[in-house]
Amino acid sequence: MKDILETIILHLVENKDEVKIAETENQENGVITFEVKVADGDMGRIIGKNGRTAKSIRTVMKSVAGKDRKKVNVEFVD
Repeated sequence: MKDILETIILHLVENKDEVKIAETENQENGVITFEVKVADGDMGRIIGKNGRTAKSIRTVMKSVAGKDRKKVNVEFVD
C-alpha cells in the first residue's frame, strides 16, 4: 500500500527528494496511518484546490485498503 501512495505523491510533486512517508499501524483497531511530508512548495499541489486532490488520494488509498480488508488514514503533515 505504501508503494502505491508513494507513486501517487512522487508524480504530483516537483521536489521528489523531500518526500517522506511514515507508516504506523494501531494495534487496537488495526487502522494503518500514513503521514506524508513534502516540501513547503509542494504542499499546495498535494492538497489541491479546496482539498480535492487530498480527498482523491485518500479515496484511492481507502479503496486499495478495502481490498485487503484493512482501514487506512492518510495525513498530510507540514
